[in-house]
Parts: sequence; structure tokens; C-alpha cells
Amino acid sequence: MRFYAICVYLFLYIPIGVIALFSFNAGRHASQLQGFSTKWYGKALSNPFVMDALETSLIVAFCSALFASVFGTMAAVALQGIRGPVRVAFDMLIYVAVMIPGIVIGIATLIGLVTVFNQLNPVIAAIWPAGFNPPKLRMGIGSLIAAHTMFLMALVAIIVRARLAGMDRTLNEASSDLYATPLGTFRQVTLPMIFPAILAGFLLSFTFSFDDFIIAFFVAGSETTLPIYVFSSIRRGVTPEINAIGAMVMGVSLLLLISAQLLLKRERRKSR
Repeated sequence: MRFYAICVYLFLYIPIGVIALFSFNAGRHASQLQGFSTKWYGKALSNPFVMDALETSLIVAFCSALFASVFGTMAAVALQGIRGPVRVAFDMLIYVAVMIPGIVIGIATLIGLVTVFNQLNPVIAAIWPAGFNPPKLRMGIGSLIAAHTMFLMALVAIIVRARLAGMDRTLNEASSDLYATPLGTFRQVTLPMIFPAILAGFLLSFTFSFDDFIIAFFVAGSETTLPIYVFSSIRRGVTPEINAIGAMVMGVSLLLLISAQLLLKRERRKSR
């Protein structure tokens, strides 16, 4: 079993290691290692198109993770108090939202947003004061944030609910016996105990949103995220600059994922 496990990990991580190795290539060809240099990292960080795409990705990832953490936590707390078939139905919907392929979410979100925009734009133009150009709803950062929040909040809800399931219910009951309001109980008892799970959900959501290409490809409009820029660039050929971008994104993603896992592991130890 150890041999098979080693083979699986090598199969998963050798290609990533090759990308990181060739990102230090001193030559101009991505597949020919001609010495070691960090010049491609500097070139990537000084490329204005890369930095614009990076800024867009960071804005979208942060806002999506923030909204997903808030709405996912609200959903988890609400579902914790539901019993019976209703809870089973909502649980099924949450897990289905995580299991649906990204291309399905992207197409469905694109169709839904286009339909809503086509209905609202004439209404906005009709009620807008005369002499002023009315705003027009279109695809962009807003649609990216909405699409990412939609599927990430299900992930946060699953993580937070796992933490809520391990909490001692007598703490909330004791808080109520001491005449605390439901909001006060949540703020002073529940929230401090589930905050590490919320933070872990935020980090995972940030990582998934930052790395997403499939959904962003459908709803980005004229905006360009970093994964979309990389995809557009490799259609003209892979360069060491693309390898450098991939290595940096991989490093940040692994750091966030490891941080989230450490937080969840720490909470499991506390629960035990």
C-alpha cells in the first residue's frame, strides 16, 4: 500500500515539480533547461497585463470568499436548528452544489445573468432621469463575484456545520438560562467557537476562487483574471514566464490550503 501511495503522489506532484523547475530556466524555451535564473519571475511581476489580471483575481477572490463565509455561516447556523425531512432536503442541495461540475455552474450562471440583465436594463433605462445615460448591467467583476459566491458558500456551510456538530449544546442552553438574547448567545458563545472553521472556509474559498478558470471563463465578460490570462497565453506557446506564474500561484495556493488544514486539525483536537 505504501508503494501504491508513493506512486499516486508522484503521479500528482511530478508535473507540478517540473513546472516549478523550468520556471528557473535561464533560456527562452520552456522545455529546454539552459541554466538557472530568476529573471522570469521579475519579468512576470513587471508585466502590466499580468499585474492587472492578478489584481482582478485578488479582488474577486477576496470578495467571493468574504461573502461566501458570511452567507455560508448563516446557512450552517440556520440548518443546525432544523430537523426532519426539511434538513435532509437542504443537506442534499448543499452537497449537490459542491458536486456539480464547474462547467455546468458556469453555463447556468451565464444564462441566468443574461436573462436577468435583459429584463432589468430596459426597466432601468425607463425610470432613469432624462438627460442622463442610464447604467447598463453587464458581465464583469460583479458577475464573477456572484458566480463564485454561489458555489463557495456551500463549501463554507459544510465546514462550519461540521464544527457546529461537535459543539456542546449545553453552552447555548446555559447562555439562554443566563438571560442572553439569541444574538448575544451567537456573538459571545457560538461565534468564538466556530470562528476557526469560518476562517478555514474563507481560506479555502479564496483559493478556489483565485484558481478558478471554468466558471470565470463564462461570466467574466471583458475582465481578465489570472487563470484566463494564463490560458490565453499558453495558446501561443508555453514560456518560462508562464511557468513562473504557475509556480507562484501554486505556492500561494498550497500555503493557503495548508493553513486551512492546520486550522481544521487544531479544531478537531480541541473538540476531542
